Parts: sequence; C-alpha cells; structure tokens
Amino acid sequence: MQSDSLVIIPTYNEAENIRMILDSIFGLDYAFHVLIVDDNSPDGTAQMVKECQSEYQERLHLLSRKEKMGLGTAYIAGFKWALARDYAYIFEMDADFSHNPEDLPRLLSACKNDGADMSIGSRYVTGVNVVNWPMTRVMLSWIASKYVRLITRMKIHDTTAGFVCYKRKVLETINLDKVQFVGYAFQIEMKFKAYEKGFKIIEVPVIFTDRTRGESKMSQKIISEAIFGVIKLKFKSLFSK
Repeated sequence: MQSDSLVIIPTYNEAENIRMILDSIFGLDYAFHVLIVDDNSPDGTAQMVKECQSEYQERLHLLSRKEKMGLGTAYIAGFKWALARDYAYIFEMDADFSHNPEDLPRLLSACKNDGADMSIGSRYVTGVNVVNWPMTRVMLSWIASKYVRLITRMKIHDTTAGFVCYKRKVLETINLDKVQFVGYAFQIEMKFKAYEKGFKIIEVPVIFTDRTRGESKMSQKIISEAIFGVIKLKFKSLFSK
C-alpha cells in the first residue's frame, strides 16, 4: 500500500508500548507508514516489530542500529531513509503514547491543507496541556520553552516539542549532516533551522500525556545540552550572517 506520509519512531526498550502504538497508528483512517529506528533494545523491541511486519507488511519498516546513539541521530537516520524514498510528509513521534496517534491526521492537515511547511503538536499554544507530569516538571518544560523563545526569537510556544510533521522540502533544505545535537536540543535545533530558512511553522494544540509504561529517557546531560545548546545556536546564527 502506497502512502505519502511516514511516521518515524525511535525506540530503546519500548517492548511494553510498541505493539499498541503500531496498532493505534495503523488503525487510523489515513494510511500512514511507520519506520521504527531501534538502537539494539535489550528488551527485544526490534523482534516485536519484525513480528508485526508480517501483519502490516509494506506499511511497517525497521531500521536497526548497533547501539544507543541518541534521539537526534536516530531521527537523522530516519529522515535520510525517508528522503531516499517518495514520502512527502515525514513525522517525528514517541513510542510511549505521550503523543496521541489520533493527532497525526491533524498535523498532516496543517501541512497538507493549511500551508504549513512544518507543523508542531504543541503543549503550550493554548495554555498548558500536559497530563500526569508533576508540577515541577511542567514548570521546567514550560520555562524551558519560554527561555528558548527568548534567546532564539522564534515565534513558537512549544520549542522542545517532539511531535512534528515536516514537508519533504524542509528536510531536503536543512543540511542534516551538520545538525549538532543528539538529545532534546535536537528538537530545538531543527525548529530553529526551519525558522531561519523562512519556512512556515504552525502549532497544532495537543494534549501531552506522560508515559505510563516503560522508563523515561530524560537525563541531566540532556537538559544541560538543551540549555547551553540554545545559546550556541543563536551565537552561531548571528556570526554566520
């Protein structure tokens, strides 16, 4: 079955979630394809994907990597895989249901029908739409997005969001080999590069629900990379002009 849309999902130890998230995506009315980029998960995530491939055949793809190399490099590998094929719309999405598969058609519509080059599933464009996070983490995330907006001057409310749809031309225009960051700063960097190149970015309000199965990959190193990476991005941008 042909599709113009590919959903890229990086995985590391997501055996508890992977079958359910795939069933949810493939149960949608729109014929999305999915690429799982697995970093050699010890819990057998990749094997579960292979088992699902017999059911979903041409719609489900697997890119297996030898070791855990970071979120950003997983997405870059996925982007390059997508660009080597004919997909017009390429998505980023988590495996843990923090991003609701039912919002995928809304992100697609923003790019397909509303003129966006990049659409973002935004937690903060209409207030704070986060479920199951402790208040301290909500505040940290919200302040981080405000901080990034202040430094970069991007007119985006949820600058660290990881639920995104790109038109193909955005990923073709950005030099993927020069993307620097591998953690959550990767999300900021991709938005900043798209913003700098003048692409139209639309935020689509979504409700973000924290994972209920599996373990979060958030760490202090990832947070530090995001905080200091933003300043680095902005300075590099200023001196390259």
